[in-house]
Amino acid sequence: MLREFLHNWNPIVEPVAGPRQSGALPYAIVEGRVVFLLVTSRRTGRWIFPKGSISAGMTAWDSAAKEALEEAGVIGEIGTEPVGTYRNTDKGLLVDIDLYPLRVGEQFDSWDEMDQRLRHWVLLAEARRLLADRSLVRIAELLHRQLTSRRITS
Repeated sequence: MLREFLHNWNPIVEPVAGPRQSGALPYAIVEGRVVFLLVTSRRTGRWIFPKGSISAGMTAWDSAAKEALEEAGVIGEIGTEPVGTYRNTDKGLLVDIDLYPLRVGEQFDSWDEMDQRLRHWVLLAEARRLLADRSLVRIAELLHRQLTSRRITS
C-alpha cells in the first residue's frame, strides 16, 4: 500500500530557479484514436518522450521539435504552449522540463539517434504501462483529454 502511494506520489512544488529543458510529446490521430510516440533514454533504456536542453537562439518549442527529430526521427506541428511540466535530474541537478505537443506529420526511416534509442507508437493504455515516470503519464493523459474533448479525428 505504501509502496503504491510513494510510486504515484508527486507533490506540487515550486519551479526550480535554474536550468530548464524542453521536450516534445509526439502524437498522431490514427483512425480517430490518439497515439503517442515514446523513445528510450540512452542511459537507462526507460521509455520517455524526446527532451533536452534548450538550444541557444531557439524558442523552447522549436528546441523541443529539434529533439523530436534527433531522438525519434519525426517532424510535425509543434505547439507553442507546453501541455505540462515535470521534474527530473540532470547531472545531479533538478531540472524542470516543459513538454510541448507535437502533432507528427512525417516519420523518417533513419534519424540521428536511431542506433542509440528505440521508438514505439502506443495508445494511452500502453503509455501508462510503459512510462515509469508517473508525471509523464499524467501529462500524456492531459493531452489525450484535450485532444479527445475537441474530437480531433483527422
